[in-house]
Amino acid sequence: MAINFTAHEVKLKLKNRNKLKTFIRELFAREGQGLKNLHYVFCSDEYLLQINQEFLRHDTLTDIVTFELGEDPEVIEGEIYISIDRVEENAKKFQVTEEQELHRVIFHGALHLCGYKDKSKEQSAKMRAKENEAIEMYFDIKI
Repeated sequence: MAINFTAHEVKLKLKNRNKLKTFIRELFAREGQGLKNLHYVFCSDEYLLQINQEFLRHDTLTDIVTFELGEDPEVIEGEIYISIDRVEENAKKFQVTEEQELHRVIFHGALHLCGYKDKSKEQSAKMRAKENEAIEMYFDIKI
């Protein structure tokens, strides 16, 4: 189970990488999902916009794009692109620390790969609840 973090032309402030990798593995296990390979790429708005346009045909800024790459539905392989610019802006907007917002987005991508969606109001509410649960467990706080 490989989990990798890469910064693409941005400064990455990611503390306790080993703790985070262990937690992500546990998240997949709690959700009953096998995990083979997961690669997080932290990047700029500009870079993620290019990905959003090229692969999803969306011409909007976003904080995250998640790709399922595996052919075996029993074992997850994926890439998750996260805009550090969006994380910083959203942390201010939602009045949370950048570290907490970064982890929320990291967990959000993992939850997408576990099958959670956020297209409808109901799906978004469930996704938000799962994100909050992960944040609370990871940081040992109550939201």
